[in-house]
Amino acid sequence: MQESSAAGFGQILASIGELFVWVAQNIALAFYNFGYAVTNPSLWLDWSDKQAIMRFVYYGGSVEFFFVVFTTFLIVTAIGMWKRNFMWAIVRGLEGFANTTGRFFAWAGLLMVLQQVIIVFMQRIFTRPDIVFGFGVPLQFDISWYAEELKFYNALVVALCASYTFVQGGHVRVDLVYAGVKYRTKKMIDMIGSLIFMLPAATLIWLYGWFFMWRHLIVPKPSASDKLERLIAKSRALRWNVETIGFSPNGFSGYFLFKILLVAFAGMIFLHGIAFFYRSYLEWKEGPESEGKYLDKDTLGEGEEAYEGTH
Repeated sequence: MQESSAAGFGQILASIGELFVWVAQNIALAFYNFGYAVTNPSLWLDWSDKQAIMRFVYYGGSVEFFFVVFTTFLIVTAIGMWKRNFMWAIVRGLEGFANTTGRFFAWAGLLMVLQQVIIVFMQRIFTRPDIVFGFGVPLQFDISWYAEELKFYNALVVALCASYTFVQGGHVRVDLVYAGVKYRTKKMIDMIGSLIFMLPAATLIWLYGWFFMWRHLIVPKPSASDKLERLIAKSRALRWNVETIGFSPNGFSGYFLFKILLVAFAGMIFLHGIAFFYRSYLEWKEGPESEGKYLDKDTLGEGEEAYEGTH
């Protein structure tokens, strides 16, 4: 019995050792893979070559790409811990990107409202089955097309404004212990949460969404289990087959855009997970006086501060 337990424990240690060796090898190879990709862009960016498209599809969800990103994160983190001003610059850049993107695409909410008003007018007052824009060769779609397109505006707000809302502190938080702990403990919780939950979740969504997106853009359909050699072989029969089928006969025909938004959402959440980890670390390191440092939060304007946070 003791011998079997010892053997099982030894196998666990061996497996852990193999895992560490595998991670170390992939981190070392990340430098080569990154250098090779940068010095040979035509192999994956020349989309006139079908093999280049398949390489792009493969590497976007590959172990190689993951470790290039992971190794970059380790290097940037090490430099940031040495030079805190550098890490603050990364935080400001990533939060600025989230704010700029979110503030721009938040206007899709207004477009959604205006388009809904136009649809109601065209249906109830003018009793038209379609809406026509332009002169000469006009843009003409059935009203059901415009009605279904409202989902796309909503998806723009959800996917591209999520990290912006996080920066602004607008997401709902369920607080069980956070409010009652000390300042530095809060920052530790934020750091652990970003590394344990936020970044892995964004990575899983990316891996799922990447191949889900490409399966609605090209045929033969790629699979996450396909090796590079298999995808290169499939490239001989490759052709674009962009999804244009709506839920109704005359409905919105751009549903492939939702797949692209899923990937964009995962990428932005991943980047902001890094920014949130860095900000939490810096605020933990520098103390309470650095809380909210360089944070670009929206305001209702001078004289309206009393209304902020009440709606």
